[in-house]
Amino acid sequence: MAEIWRLGVDIGGTFTDLVLESSKGVQASTKVLTTYNTPEDAIITGLQTVCKQVTIQPDKISQIIHGTTLATNALIERRGAKTALITTQGFRDVIEMRTESRFEQYDLNLTLPAPLLTRDHRYVVHERMDANGKILIPLQKAEIDALAERLVQFGYDSIAVGLLHSYANDSHEKMIGRALADRLPDVMISLSSEVSPQMREYERFNTTIANAYIKPLMKSYLSRLKGRLAKEGAYCPVFLMHSGGGIISLENAAEFPVRLVESGPAGGAVFAAHIAVSHGLDRALSFDMGGTTAKICLVKDHTPKTARTFEVARTYRFKKGSGMPISIPVIDMVEIGAGGGSLAHVDSLEQIRVGPESAGSQPGPACYGRGGTAPTVTDSDLILGKLDPAGFAAGSIPLYTERATQALDIHIGSKLDMEAVEAAWGVAEMVDENMANAARVHAVENGEDLSEYTMIAFGGAAPLHAARLCEKLGIRRCLIPQGAGVGSAIGFLRAPFSFEANNSVFMQLSSFDPVRVKQLFADMEKEASAFVRSCDQDANIKTEYKVYMRYAGQGWEIPVPLTVQHITKPDTADYKACFEREYEQLFARTVAGMEIEITVWSVNAYTEPPEVRPVQKQGHQRTLETTNTRPLFDPAKSTFVNATVAQRDAVKDATQIIGPAMLTEDETTIIVPSSRNAVACGDGTIVVFAKLDGGQT
Repeated sequence: MAEIWRLGVDIGGTFTDLVLESSKGVQASTKVLTTYNTPEDAIITGLQTVCKQVTIQPDKISQIIHGTTLATNALIERRGAKTALITTQGFRDVIEMRTESRFEQYDLNLTLPAPLLTRDHRYVVHERMDANGKILIPLQKAEIDALAERLVQFGYDSIAVGLLHSYANDSHEKMIGRALADRLPDVMISLSSEVSPQMREYERFNTTIANAYIKPLMKSYLSRLKGRLAKEGAYCPVFLMHSGGGIISLENAAEFPVRLVESGPAGGAVFAAHIAVSHGLDRALSFDMGGTTAKICLVKDHTPKTARTFEVARTYRFKKGSGMPISIPVIDMVEIGAGGGSLAHVDSLEQIRVGPESAGSQPGPACYGRGGTAPTVTDSDLILGKLDPAGFAAGSIPLYTERATQALDIHIGSKLDMEAVEAAWGVAEMVDENMANAARVHAVENGEDLSEYTMIAFGGAAPLHAARLCEKLGIRRCLIPQGAGVGSAIGFLRAPFSFEANNSVFMQLSSFDPVRVKQLFADMEKEASAFVRSCDQDANIKTEYKVYMRYAGQGWEIPVPLTVQHITKPDTADYKACFEREYEQLFARTVAGMEIEITVWSVNAYTEPPEVRPVQKQGHQRTLETTNTRPLFDPAKSTFVNATVAQRDAVKDATQIIGPAMLTEDETTIIVPSSRNAVACGDGTIVVFAKLDGGQT
């Protein structure tokens, strides 16, 4: 059989990661500083590097799977296209009024985030649907034509169409879409009934606007990328990772770019789930820390937790409710501004703060010597002995300890009367506590006890901080997989082709309609499967079913998984039993006598994942012997300790590493503090465990 090569590409805020993998198990990887203005430049540089590592030409690559932060960054920085919104008369200001909830209850000077579009870019039409899709006020074509004439004068690049209850009846939105396509052929159109066919107009309108806002940018980028790859000889299909943890075609990604907003982090969660399967972990905490952000996700029963709505661009210290809601299927995770490039400063209360601002790749941390002067987490890690100045990024980026020291002295030490080491310790502890607190809150919100979880850490900065995080969270074991520094890119290569179809049809269990339920699921399964089939015509497609249910009077629903029997033979009692089981798991009790409602129906179609070989568990057989040591600051002991240093590749299967120790590799460094030991597994994973656990892996 001929060798098949696939390439995973992850554009992050600081680094662009590439992983080239063959069907015979050969793998090459690299990290390249992200080129913001033309992201494809970093991809081409990385492509040439990994192809050179395994001595193949780009034309040997059969498939490229890509995840990017471009969509997210465009929304955060508000540098999208000139966009207009067309909506139902009376609902022009929905995106400005939001839900009227105060996310900071006692802030008298609370400022709500500005909407993505100002009021003069929002237009109305005289039409109306009811919640069941019945037309109350017909839409007149003459009105659409007149509005199209007005829009021509303002030179819009993209138009979002979001009408009331269009998820129940999309005929009016499609009328507008056809009219605009005829009159404005060069303008991109986004219909809410296609982008996010769900109830709650604020979330739906905002998601559609976001899609329209970034659509010209993403279409242009994806077209340029395909052209640049072709020039290199890589004529293979390009697929994109979407926020729900699956893969879609480049054409679908260009049409619905809002689905790419969390594509990179989703790849990381898929990577963690793959590791959880191979190590037989039913409960895993995915910890992905890169150069700009840290992402934490619960992986239960080998599956990352999912949601229907998430927020980007939070303006109040990542406080829930202060961001821009995006209503699409997404892997549910908490993301905070805590990465290697996160900037540290002293606030007005003389407290050390870290992030969410980042030095990025330009200019980067002070120790990079590229013009950065503010201290970052990477600068602190260097001073605390976690990084080798000559071995960072395989020696391609030399680190300057004196510049890191100077940055910490000026911005932290001089303001708090601290030496550079103490200032670095403060920065590291602050960022670790921020991440630990985010993990605690995320676990509590999902009714989980983290002491029962095993951490899976990856990303360039995660292995540096994972053990300390485990100490703070009471987690006994942490897995650092092979290729952890480029984990998200590897996750792209493990992800299935998938698409989740949603439909908002309100139904109370007291008026449950089995015939309608069967038809709903049949239509959604057809839609989702067709989408997956467009990516892979020969795929063996599997399906998952879910409904979102609540007690009458509650504002939000909970996801309730269903089996095939619930779809083929829908029964009121079965649906009630499923809901009460999930509700009790979350809230420890049910509510007797309350009406139960279903608001959203969901079908996820996906290709069958490749078989995962389980890793054989065994205790350590030998102890690592080396005379190489380096001073390492241990925060739990508040002092430097003499740590063993070894190359990760030199640590063979079943070898135990006694902490304190450091295992170095080209893309990251694994820190084993004094409270922990580590052992190498057969698949190259390093398991860092509390010494009291006695070395069980």
